[in-house]
Amino acid sequence: MEEGNITVADMVRGVYGLTVQDIRTYSPLTLAYIGDAIYDLVIRTMLVERGNSQVNKLHKRASSFVKAAAQKQIMEAIEPTLTPEEHSYYKRGRNAKSFTTAKNASVVEYRVATGFEALMGFLYLTGQMQRLMELVKLGTDTLSGIPGGGQAGREKEEAQKTVEGQEAQGSEDAGAG
Repeated sequence: MEEGNITVADMVRGVYGLTVQDIRTYSPLTLAYIGDAIYDLVIRTMLVERGNSQVNKLHKRASSFVKAAAQKQIMEAIEPTLTPEEHSYYKRGRNAKSFTTAKNASVVEYRVATGFEALMGFLYLTGQMQRLMELVKLGTDTLSGIPGGGQAGREKEEAQKTVEGQEAQGSEDAGAG
C-alpha cells in the first residue's frame, strides 16, 4: 500500500473489522469483479467532476469508456507500460474461464476487458491507487484522442518518427545512386 494514503478498501476493512488478504488467493474473476466497480467509479467521478450534466448524458459518456471494446483499446495503450507483476494479473484475468458472455462485445474484447478489470482489481486491493490512476489516465487519453495518448502513445509516436526518418533516408540514398 502507498504510504500515507487511506484507500476505500482500507476504510471498509477498518469499519467491518476485516484483515488484508493475500492477493494471490483471489481468483482472477474476483479481481475483475472489484476492478470493474473501481474503474466504473473512477470514470463516473471524472465525468461528474467535469461539471453538472443530465444523468442520461453522463451514462452515455460513461458507457463509452467502460464498454468492453473501449477497455480493449485502453489495454492496448497501457500494456507496454505494465510491470511484469501487473502483466501477470492482466493475463490471469484475460485467460480466466468465465461462464458469462458479453451482450455487445466479441469474445476477444470481453476477455481482454476481463483482464483489464482484473488488473484494476489487483491495483485497488493492493493500495496502488496512484498507479491505477496513471494507467486509467493513459487509457482514457488514448480513447479521447488526446495527442500522444500518454506515455505509450508518445513512445509509439517516437518509434514511428524514427521509422519514417529511416525510410526517408533510404529513399534519399536510393535517389542519389
